Amino acid sequence: MGRASCVLVVGLLWMLAASTVVGNHSKTVTYDKRSLIIGGAREIFFSGSIHYPRMPTEVWPDILRKAKEGGLNVIQTYIFWNIHEPVQGQFNFEGNNDVVKFIRMIGDMGMYVTLRVGPYLEAEWNLGGFPYWMKEVPNIIFRSYNEPFMNHMKKFVVMVVDMMKKEKLFAPQGGPIIMAQIENEYSNVAAAYRELGIKYIHWAAELAVGLYNEVPWIMCKQKEAPSSVINTCNGRQCGDTFPGPNGPNKPFMWTENWTAQYRVFGDPPSQRSAEDLAFSVTRFYAKNGTYVNYYMYFGGNNYGRTGSSFVSTGYYDEGPLDQYGLYRDPKWSHLRDCHRALKLSKKPLLWGSPTVKKISTDLEIITFENTNLKLCAAFLTNNNTAKPNSINFRGTEYYLPARSISLLPDCKNVIFNTQNVVSQHNARNFVPSKVATNLKWEMFHESIPKHDSLSLKSQSPLELYTLTKDTTDYAWYSTRITLNKRDLPMRSDILPVLEIRSRGHALLAFVNGEYVGSNHGSNIEKGFDFRMPVNMKPGDNEITIFHILVGYPNSGAYMEKRFSGLKRVVLQGLMSGTLDITLNSWTQSVGVSGEKLKLFTEEGSEKVKWSPAGKVHPPLTWYKTYFDVPEGNDPVAVRTNNMAKGMVWINGKSIGRYWVAFLSPLGQPTQSEYHIPRTYLKPKNNLMVVFEEIGGDPQGVEVMLVNRDTICSYISEYYPSNVKSWERKGDEFRSVSDDLKPTVRLSCPDDKVMKKIEFAEYGDPEGVCGNYFPGNCTFPNADKIVEKACLGKSQCKIPVDKSLFEEGGKDLCPNIYKSLAVQAKCGRQGKDD
Repeated sequence: MGRASCVLVVGLLWMLAASTVVGNHSKTVTYDKRSLIIGGAREIFFSGSIHYPRMPTEVWPDILRKAKEGGLNVIQTYIFWNIHEPVQGQFNFEGNNDVVKFIRMIGDMGMYVTLRVGPYLEAEWNLGGFPYWMKEVPNIIFRSYNEPFMNHMKKFVVMVVDMMKKEKLFAPQGGPIIMAQIENEYSNVAAAYRELGIKYIHWAAELAVGLYNEVPWIMCKQKEAPSSVINTCNGRQCGDTFPGPNGPNKPFMWTENWTAQYRVFGDPPSQRSAEDLAFSVTRFYAKNGTYVNYYMYFGGNNYGRTGSSFVSTGYYDEGPLDQYGLYRDPKWSHLRDCHRALKLSKKPLLWGSPTVKKISTDLEIITFENTNLKLCAAFLTNNNTAKPNSINFRGTEYYLPARSISLLPDCKNVIFNTQNVVSQHNARNFVPSKVATNLKWEMFHESIPKHDSLSLKSQSPLELYTLTKDTTDYAWYSTRITLNKRDLPMRSDILPVLEIRSRGHALLAFVNGEYVGSNHGSNIEKGFDFRMPVNMKPGDNEITIFHILVGYPNSGAYMEKRFSGLKRVVLQGLMSGTLDITLNSWTQSVGVSGEKLKLFTEEGSEKVKWSPAGKVHPPLTWYKTYFDVPEGNDPVAVRTNNMAKGMVWINGKSIGRYWVAFLSPLGQPTQSEYHIPRTYLKPKNNLMVVFEEIGGDPQGVEVMLVNRDTICSYISEYYPSNVKSWERKGDEFRSVSDDLKPTVRLSCPDDKVMKKIEFAEYGDPEGVCGNYFPGNCTFPNADKIVEKACLGKSQCKIPVDKSLFEEGGKDLCPNIYKSLAVQAKCGRQGKDD
């Protein structure tokens, strides 16, 4: 049975079992230097960050189920202040903001919760989670010992904690919350606030513990955490970089193990291998760790305008679950196996005494042993990043690939090696929908406003954050200058030059209603210069600037003092010299007419006259089309080829910003496909509206289906058997399989079958899933053996045994370890792909 087909059955079983795991039973939560202690029992925790606003409510159960299936027993989430109190004193905890429902659901599935109250989050979220109105509180200084800030922070934190207590969501009340966090990575900014920062962090800790002291409170990346809270590590290699908590009775915990890196527009792909993640996790538990959280386990999407400055819409797409909620293998499956191996070592880890033995600079043995209880687990480590090695441990020689750890839960049998991926791999495919095709586009062009039509007047251009107040990405600026013929260049080959210095993020310029050009900054350099020659005429000239934001800042000190928008505007090349028009008197307006008319909704789209989209694609143009729901159940995406920059709405709901014109150093967009949740769709006539800011051709836009139907496996003859081959029953650790040979195992998703074997090589094949190629040694019968075992089946397995592939007992390459690489394409039974 495929993974998806057991969703309902497994989900129901978890729901029934939940009361015996988490829900409805009060559990004390304490800790010492070795571990967290839940209900009197020590435990090791595998946690994943999953944020409720970054996916539709309807998707929550499936994502949480996959996290549970991946071996997690804790989910970590922030509380997003700005979505809950967008207007001061007006709260929203309904629908997608129903964090109580989300937490309860986690508990119902038998998992715990770490609640990051913040209220500062960072999280690549607008203003780090602070609502915009906080920025306009008089005399406020964010994240400092500042009365206006602390008053508002206290009100929100008290409300959140009281809500959790009222709903009985803390573990001692029978709920799933076993830990809570106040503030976030304060060490990054502490020096900027000096003594006021020290006072603030102690005040924050006292506030949190004073509100509820029956679960531990933590501060991540906070070296000088007060004694009442636990300081934790964030990073990629906390097993080697974290010096430990700043108190003798605090456990080692890792609140953010970055599964890759979030991406900003203009970035190349961000990657982190499954092997490196598994190494880091295993290393941390070998160093007395008790809790590791993956940031992010599922990133989801920054729908609407929620992402912070320049952050892409897809968030942590490289996590174990990608932005569409699909398993990213082997990252998901290799970590699942890592968690299982560590859980099989739990007893010696928690009750054994650690011993560290350095064999050499690179080789190390760490054991956890309790002779009275007959418990022993060993971590054999090779830290050399280039060369494999061997370790003799208790009379047995163990082979270790480069930069790897072998885990022996009984100090005898290797059941997991961080570098040897025995689980399945996959590759993602985007396939054009056969139903949602032949899109017919219509267009509506925003008019360029006249100077006198803009209502907000000022001597100099108004600051952009303050002007838009987080209600839109857009604002118009206009000024008027009067020139006579003698002001203009006399030569026809010379034109005046319009120069604009902007604090960010992007702009389009118009002179007398004619488009001049555009430019933008980047996440690193948000400010930029715009310089273009312009046609000016004798008499009145209007310079109109369309300024664009790409999110608010989310990190650093003094966020309340950040600025954006126009800084300086000058005209160069006039006969009278350079003319600075920054103080020339300006008019402004917020947003565009299409936003105010809600052209992205069915009702709003009827308020203007649309025309067929032609071959001319001016900037600031709205496009609309209709499509039927794509076939099948695979996730849906829109590919924005030939577009430039803007936003997409589906049936009135924004699926986020796109920016395919901003190329990475590799010459490719950071993100080309954007997720359309199926919950946004109806069977027929789905309205898609695109606001194109710069100028793009909608004829290249496609509705796609997303799958991971390309499945692979790469197994070498020295790999350990699957971790499922072992169990710990009582005091006995034993194998549950008669055959412990390394084996290729393949399983199609969603009850599909293997329609084609795209690659099968035994010897020394190279490459990765989706791009394998033969090495120097190839056994000719591998494809026939694999096809016989796998074609037409939903699952198959092939032992990596040279006797199976040798013809006439001849080993074609006796001096190397041999591997079997297989790539298969899955599809529906009886359907052509």
